Amino acid sequence: MKSSTVWLSLAFALACSSAQAADNVRVARDFTDMVAPTDQQAYEAGTKHFNQCLHQHGFKYNWTAWTHETGDTYSYSYVSDPMPWATFDAMDTAVKACLGVIHSDVNPHLKSEISAFMQAMPELSHQPKDMGPPPPLIEVRYFTLKPGHQAVETFMAAVKKIAAAAAKSNWPHYFQFARMIDAGDGAPDFILVIPDKNWADVGTEPDPDVWKMVENVYGKSDAAAIRQSINDAVAKQSSHVDSYNAELSYIASGK
Repeated sequence: MKSSTVWLSLAFALACSSAQAADNVRVARDFTDMVAPTDQQAYEAGTKHFNQCLHQHGFKYNWTAWTHETGDTYSYSYVSDPMPWATFDAMDTAVKACLGVIHSDVNPHLKSEISAFMQAMPELSHQPKDMGPPPPLIEVRYFTLKPGHQAVETFMAAVKKIAAAAAKSNWPHYFQFARMIDAGDGAPDFILVIPDKNWADVGTEPDPDVWKMVENVYGKSDAAAIRQSINDAVAKQSSHVDSYNAELSYIASGK
């Protein structure tokens, strides 16, 4: 999936996924920091100091940092690896040794911060077998569905069909969906992430595009029905582009 007008109408709210045992659910935690332009240098230095503290205490959980390139360009997002819910209890205990650094070196430079959990939705995603390192750029699409259970079920069913078509046709354009959990008032329901190698990749349309790919698998009539069901379920959407920030990421030693 690329940044085509096709996907601008795609909703990002895949609420309740089908029955999935709690111990198999994987969630990632996201912290998004908003920083004043004059505080960026001090904020980044504080974040690096925090990461140093984590290494000194053998913190074993990875956090990938992303700098917002469009939208609010003075924002940074930090995303954990997908893990079982119980792992976050252990993470909270392990990070306590470095909370003082957060309070002294990072928090004074924040305008605000938003935190949320994101539940991985592999059945709604099309991913390579080997995920590899973080891509240089990602397109991030937020989707909010119309109120009501029907919109959620309709949207999930349609996106699942798209993912199945992409897998069946070996479509070489990858995407990931996740469900937003406990993200606060006004937060989107779901998130779509599209990896890109560079800005030229961001601006290049896939060939075939997503709906042509779906049409090739299901036929013209069914593809049109899937597209219409998604449009009917979506209330609003927004998007931005992030770049991978290796300097602010935390990669546990030995990984």
